[in-house]
Amino acid sequence: MDSKVALKIENLSFGYSDKLLFENFNLTLRVGELVSVVGKSGTGKSTLFELIAGNLKPKSGEIEKGNIGWIFQDPYSSFHPSYNILTQILEVSKEKEYNKYLKKLSLTNENLKALPHELSGGQLQRCSILRALLMKPKLLLCDEPTSALDNIVQLETMKLLISLLDEMAILLITHDEDLAHWASDKIVRIG
Repeated sequence: MDSKVALKIENLSFGYSDKLLFENFNLTLRVGELVSVVGKSGTGKSTLFELIAGNLKPKSGEIEKGNIGWIFQDPYSSFHPSYNILTQILEVSKEKEYNKYLKKLSLTNENLKALPHELSGGQLQRCSILRALLMKPKLLLCDEPTSALDNIVQLETMKLLISLLDEMAILLITHDEDLAHWASDKIVRIG
C-alpha cells in the first residue's frame, strides 16, 4: 500500500442474513483527505466503521488501512468509569503532547484529572478527541464526533481536525449535511 494511502477498500461485500449493506463497495482515502459518510439510520454507516476497525469480517473484499484512531459518538462508552481521564489518555499515548491540544479543545488539566462521570458530555467528547489525536493515527474514524458539542466548540473542533490533515486522513460519519459539505473533500452516500 502506498505510504500516503490511509485506507483502501476493494470490492467489499457485507450484510446481515439475506440483506446486503455493501456490495462491491470501493473507497480509497489518502492522507490529507476528509471524506464524509452520510445516510439514513440503519443503512450501514457504523457497520462500515466496524468493518474498517476489524470488529466485523466482510463476506468478501479487502480492507487495507494504516494505524487507526477512533472517536465514538457516545464518549461515555469509550472511557472506563473508574479511572480518571489522564490515566486513560496516557495508556494509549507514550507522549505527553496533550498540553498543545488542551486550549484548542477548550479543556483544562483539571478536566483530565476528573472521572468520566464528573464531566459533561461535551467535555468528555473533547477528551475522546484528544485521546484519538494523541494516538497519531494515519486514519481517524469519526462517528458523529461533534454532535455533543455546541456550535462554537463544534466549529473550533472541526477546524482543529482539518488542520491536522497533513498528518492523517479522516473518515467522518455525520447526519449534518451542512458539516459534510463544509468539511469534506468527498461525500459518500450510503443507503
